[in-house]
Amino acid sequence: MAEQPQTHEEGGASPKHESLMEKLADKLHVGGGKGDSSSSSDSDNDERPRPSAPPADEVKQPSFSDSAATAAAEAKAKVFRLFGREQPIHKALGGGKPADVFLWRNRNISAGVVGGATAIWILFELLGYHLLTFVCHGLIFSLGVLFLWSNASSFIHKAPPKIPEVIIPEDLVVNIARSTRYEINRAFANLRQIALGRDIKKFLMVIAGFWFLTVLGSCCNFLTLVYIVFVVLHTVPVLYEKYEDQIDSYGEKGWIEIKKQYAVFDEKVLSKVPRGPAKDKKH
Repeated sequence: MAEQPQTHEEGGASPKHESLMEKLADKLHVGGGKGDSSSSSDSDNDERPRPSAPPADEVKQPSFSDSAATAAAEAKAKVFRLFGREQPIHKALGGGKPADVFLWRNRNISAGVVGGATAIWILFELLGYHLLTFVCHGLIFSLGVLFLWSNASSFIHKAPPKIPEVIIPEDLVVNIARSTRYEINRAFANLRQIALGRDIKKFLMVIAGFWFLTVLGSCCNFLTLVYIVFVVLHTVPVLYEKYEDQIDSYGEKGWIEIKKQYAVFDEKVLSKVPRGPAKDKKH
């Protein structure tokens, strides 16, 4: 019973305490509205849900177009190419202006080269003109015209002809000689390896190549053969570049068939042929 007045006093003090706190809150709200607004905005910003970052797998995962492009590049790299070619046909031909002529990048130049070769072939093969006679007649005509022009320039009041001085650089001749020497030595080394009987496959390929050349030589002379090779070099590459996929497809089928036939021939014939002594391995 003695504790009841104490609770009554506490109950009466609490409303006074609450009214005092409300007055302080009103004063703070009036005097520092900006601070409350900023604090409320900060609290609102804190309470707003932030967008979650995408998972690492989604960031690193390539798009469909990138994966398709990569798959297409890998498939293109695995496509069969004739002679094991890994570069475009333009680079395979050496690049630069010669490749441009072979692939008819400039039709005027390519047509002029083929036309000039055709004119030479007609002149020597069909008309029976000889090379030595042609060179001598050309030199006689050129020297005669230049000689008469140089002497008659004072009478006709014109400048004499400007004949350039032609000098063959020594470096060019040395480089050509070195390249020729290297290719000849490599050919001799390959022929030696074939003659020793260490590579039957290469032996058969060389024999087939020489036999094919003998057939061509019996059908036409050397000049006609050179002209045929020249025309082939200016027609086959451009056709191959145009129909590359179709030609490679047929080439792959033919190469597979050749490998099958060679495997049968190797098993029945070549495996029974005695081989030459193997190379001595250096330890």
